[in-house]
Amino acid sequence: MQMHVFSAERNLGAHNAARGDLMERRLQKFRPEMQSAVRSLACRHSRLADLTLSFPALLVAMAVPRASFNPEPVIDLVIKGVPLAELAKAADIPFWMRRLIPSSFSGVIPKLPDNHEFSRRIVNHLPRTAKLAPIWLAAVANAVAWADEPFAIWMAAHVTQPRKLKRRRRRCRERDHLRLLCLWAWFSCRPDTHAHRLIETPWAPSMQLAAAISAASAWQTAVALYLELGDETIADLWTQPESVDGYEFVPLRSFAEVSEEARVMRNCVQTYGYSLVHNHSRLWSIRKDGQRVATLEIGPCRGDRLLSVYELKSIGNKDVPIEVAWAVRRWLHMHDLPGINTKPFAWDAAPLNRAAWIAMWKPYWIAKRRIPAWLPLNPSRYALEAL
Repeated sequence: MQMHVFSAERNLGAHNAARGDLMERRLQKFRPEMQSAVRSLACRHSRLADLTLSFPALLVAMAVPRASFNPEPVIDLVIKGVPLAELAKAADIPFWMRRLIPSSFSGVIPKLPDNHEFSRRIVNHLPRTAKLAPIWLAAVANAVAWADEPFAIWMAAHVTQPRKLKRRRRRCRERDHLRLLCLWAWFSCRPDTHAHRLIETPWAPSMQLAAAISAASAWQTAVALYLELGDETIADLWTQPESVDGYEFVPLRSFAEVSEEARVMRNCVQTYGYSLVHNHSRLWSIRKDGQRVATLEIGPCRGDRLLSVYELKSIGNKDVPIEVAWAVRRWLHMHDLPGINTKPFAWDAAPLNRAAWIAMWKPYWIAKRRIPAWLPLNPSRYALEAL
């Protein structure tokens, strides 16, 4: 009889040891920064420990709760054996998150949609590797918060797509574009806003990630130029419109004029807003018989206070014919160069147009019911560049 007792005790000890080893292996799948909190909760009851396999997200939600969430009532429900779907509702986490692997979580679980349509679609795009899982979850959560649910589904499908070349570097760069992508996608669906009118290519669910980044970056450039110039025109042109050898010199003084030049000539003069408002340079369009033939940037160069040619390019940034370059020099020296004030302004001395800034982002602030730190009320070149 005593031998049977000893045998039962040995079997029970072996079972508990095996169970302990199994739970430890499951806990090791959580990220290092999560293991202490998750282990502490899992050790309280076997049904809590079972969540390491059946519902890791629920275990994390209770181990690292949101600020306004008291996990103890849900913990009691777990111990009582309440079904997982009811537990998910009690913990305010979507039931579809049951399918996320333990390494998806690096902290407090963000609020995510739990409606039928979102749940049905998001499960088709769950991350496939432990390394990409937390990146995926953070990107989807931010896409919901900063844009909307349709864009979050699109982001879920694209954020962890494999890349053939320079895979790691490109993926980091794409994540860096997330706020910009969210803003661009949000305004893409708001045709009554000024920000939408600056979008050349709006977001569409059929877009690939590279095309979306390119379109969003083009929009950011247009937005930056508009916030530099607003609806005003540059008063001091330094030089005067003239015609030399049949070439007309037409000033580019406003947002609309600079944008049109950039579009027709396929160049990057839309990025010159800061230079224009800080008195670093001026832009001119050179035309013949009404047709644009070259874009000219003039300004003082390398300590020389007199105006000179910064850049002179034909369409697509090609070199201009010699006769165009000669006409430019003749036109430039028709002016009293020593009498032109070309002293540049100090860095950020000409602030962004405040009225334009508020008008640009106000619809977004109102819709989101907050002014995020990364898109502040006061105009900020740093915030615009950091999107």
